Amino acid sequence: MNVLTIGAGIAGLTAARRLQENGHTVTVLDKGRAPGGHMATRRVLNGDADRPELAELAFDHGAQYFTARDARFAHEVEGWHKARGPPESNRTIALGDLPAALMPRPVRLRTLAPTPGLMPGMAVRLRASLQAPPGPAMPGGYDFARTAWFSELGAVGFAVGAVVVVPDPPEPPLGLRWRAPVERVRQWIGARITAALPGETGAIATALVTGERGGISERTNDAFRDSGLLHILSISGLHMSIMAGAVFVTMRLLLAAFPSVALRYPIKKWAATGAAVGALGYLLISGASYATVRSYITITVMLAAVLLDRPAIALRNVALSALVILAIWPESLLDVGFQMSYAAVVALVTAFELIRLRAGRDGRRGPGPLLAVLLLLAGIVLSTVIASLSVAPFAAFHFHKSQQYAVIANLIAIPICNVLVMPAALATLLAMPLGLEWAPLAVMGRGIDVMVWCATTVAALPGAIGRIPAIPSAAFGLMVAGGIWLLLWRSRWRLAGLVPIALGLAIAPTGALPDVLVSGDGRLVAVRGGDGRLAAIGGRGSAFDLSRWLEHDGDGRAPAAALAAGRERLACNAELCLAAVKGHAVAIVSHRRAMAEACAKAHIVVTSERWREACPSAVLLLDRTRLERSGPHAVTIAPGAIKAITVAEARGTRPWRVDTPEPDDRPGRRWR
Repeated sequence: MNVLTIGAGIAGLTAARRLQENGHTVTVLDKGRAPGGHMATRRVLNGDADRPELAELAFDHGAQYFTARDARFAHEVEGWHKARGPPESNRTIALGDLPAALMPRPVRLRTLAPTPGLMPGMAVRLRASLQAPPGPAMPGGYDFARTAWFSELGAVGFAVGAVVVVPDPPEPPLGLRWRAPVERVRQWIGARITAALPGETGAIATALVTGERGGISERTNDAFRDSGLLHILSISGLHMSIMAGAVFVTMRLLLAAFPSVALRYPIKKWAATGAAVGALGYLLISGASYATVRSYITITVMLAAVLLDRPAIALRNVALSALVILAIWPESLLDVGFQMSYAAVVALVTAFELIRLRAGRDGRRGPGPLLAVLLLLAGIVLSTVIASLSVAPFAAFHFHKSQQYAVIANLIAIPICNVLVMPAALATLLAMPLGLEWAPLAVMGRGIDVMVWCATTVAALPGAIGRIPAIPSAAFGLMVAGGIWLLLWRSRWRLAGLVPIALGLAIAPTGALPDVLVSGDGRLVAVRGGDGRLAAIGGRGSAFDLSRWLEHDGDGRAPAAALAAGRERLACNAELCLAAVKGHAVAIVSHRRAMAEACAKAHIVVTSERWREACPSAVLLLDRTRLERSGPHAVTIAPGAIKAITVAEARGTRPWRVDTPEPDDRPGRRWR
């Protein structure tokens, strides 16, 4: 019997499946291109969006979720899970049904609304939408799944509905028992700061003291990033050095005020011990992020050198701290934060060792007050130039950006941060138990306002950001190898490092950019036009991946602009888009009815549907099955060849890679 079912909602799909299993031929009609009814979603492309997350708007017409209580319907839903679900759905898993070894613990959840009275350490019950940590947006891109695996982060997602506090919870794990009090202290400190300094100034002060940056607007983050001052907002070596240095200097001055103590005891070592304790306290208050822990280890090694009567600032101490970090976290060698941090530190220590050696040979007396101020400003400029040059290859390779006016911004902001803001932050922590934090916070707020003004002004200058297309790995390797050679040698042999640096710079512009990019679900496709820029056709949730593709291209456009270019340049109807790239036709199919036309015209066919039938004209067919198995594709078109590189190939076999099983394509098991 031929049956026509009107509506692809829960009832329509369930009835169609049941009829199909009983041998009937069923056709399902719906006004949308995806399940409707309680599972319907409306999508609208927003070409005027000024932020990537607003480039496409989605609204669920139906329920946020549903519960299968009837045994027959529960069996039907279970069939959806096993078949990877109806189009555009995620696989749903009840955590209680998972074996203990597969339980994703911990998980990172975002709540859509604040929960009054919620404190760290409380047990909660909630309904959440979870997914595995996402992989790269394109081959060779940043792999968050790798970071999550080493951080033992099992899943990410958002809460659906209210968060309920469990009244009589079981005993929490040991790690949570000792972390919860620290987190509560951090929240208390943040609340006291924002009470005295409302607005974004207070949010930045909270970030500098507790490491919590959630209150800082994206516009301010962008301004600090584009001006080369983002390192000020992220607690790292700069802040740890200032805090530990302030404790060291204060203790030494106080102890030196008592001659009977200063002449009999090693007050320098006492001050170093106090600085180490102060650095540990700041580490705990700041949230103990990986970058902060790395900075704490480095400063602790240098303070240990003081206790052993060794120079604190020396390459051997830098090497020892790196060895300690790599012994504990060997995976950090491939972490961009580790690479850039130690590139800058090694370059700075080497440069100032050389300056100190030359100054020692001259045998001159100490500078006067005016000359000391000029030398301080010259030191800031020199430090910024050295650090910027040392991290430039890493910034170009990983982020495809350069901040052109970082020297100007740091010349203004760094003295304010060192002399005003961070000492006031230390005074705030000391005054807070007495309820007197308002006084140092007033000083800190003035300094923060000046830094914000500096960041926004410099970021608004023409040409503040340099966009750099992806460079070859060989070029990056040559520049890094040359830089290591240049910094580690002390004789004139070090100048030989300039040769590989020059070679790396020479071949940097020769990197080949892909001609076609396809996301892991096939709903976002970008093709390179004759002007060398990407034009994209995207579906739901495509803005993030598209922004990564544009960044890789060194393209400063917003995702909405690339989507608008796709609508202008590609020939599209409701089911099919066609484009020509280097003489080859590319078809982007949104409905399987258009597959016959695509397979008759195009050399490259992309569809989010599963396709098991012949496609005569296609040299490369990317359907849902292949994309789920291999992830996003980067396609390069050369004379006589079409080559595709996948995320799966670029990653290799890794424990954080989740392989998708082959779908069950038996008759009656496929969604049409």
